[in-house]
Amino acid sequence: MYLSFCQRQALPFEPTPDTLSLFVINECLRGLEPRSINSYLSGICKELEPFYPRVRAIRSSPLVRQTLAGVMRLYSKPVKRKRALATDDLDVVHTALAHSTDHDDRLFLAQLLTGFYGLLRLGELVWPDNHKLRTYRKVTRRTSVELAPNEYSFTLHSHKSDRAFDGDRLLIDSDLSGAQPHTAFTTYLASRDSRFPFHSELWLRANGTIPTRAWFIRRLRVFFPSDVSGHSMRSGGATALAIAGVPTTQIQAIGRWSSDAWQAYIRKHPVVVHALMVANQLAFAGAGTV
Repeated sequence: MYLSFCQRQALPFEPTPDTLSLFVINECLRGLEPRSINSYLSGICKELEPFYPRVRAIRSSPLVRQTLAGVMRLYSKPVKRKRALATDDLDVVHTALAHSTDHDDRLFLAQLLTGFYGLLRLGELVWPDNHKLRTYRKVTRRTSVELAPNEYSFTLHSHKSDRAFDGDRLLIDSDLSGAQPHTAFTTYLASRDSRFPFHSELWLRANGTIPTRAWFIRRLRVFFPSDVSGHSMRSGGATALAIAGVPTTQIQAIGRWSSDAWQAYIRKHPVVVHALMVANQLAFAGAGTV
């Protein structure tokens, strides 16, 4: 892309602050989203670095950074995020499926509640639709599950921020999440163990296969429109914890975020979050005096 731009404009291939800035403006005027241009610059630096060792320093020059900031302000479109699930949404699904004897109903309910309260990515619960991306290295094992009267846990063998691939222990505590997730998980687990006692995978459908992303989304569409996606569990869970008054450092740890980027997952205005926190505290105090 960069080389084609230089050829069209009769510019030398060697990057300079001027040529990279002109590249940013040119691609933006051609209709490319400024956020994508920023990503393309990173790729261009990687490809050109063996030939032009100073390309990364040029990429970080004030002129290029200011040009990027300017096109972001002028031409960038708002990010369209999926709606975060709320506890009321979970109640709708729970009411419909809590007493179902269908194994796949139990699986979906357990995964939905676990994903919400465990701040899980959908990819940590299901397999990709693309067969080439599937690997058993990322499959959660039944043997990693530990049950207690008020909590359950299992090991995520790898996740996005686990660069050492040591795995991480996910724990759902009823004191924080309520009884619904624990009941749904143990009900599913009993059904799974009776059907597949010798299978190693934790999450299994009635036909013995690992649930896929497409399967989960189809089940999700039964209850919610397209503005809700698999990622709505994670953002909804983070928002619920913020409303409950959980410290930000704890939310970051529970969600296994390696940076402050998790704050983008809080899908309510800080003033609204504070108002809901106060309302919850007053409701709790009122219940304690009854």
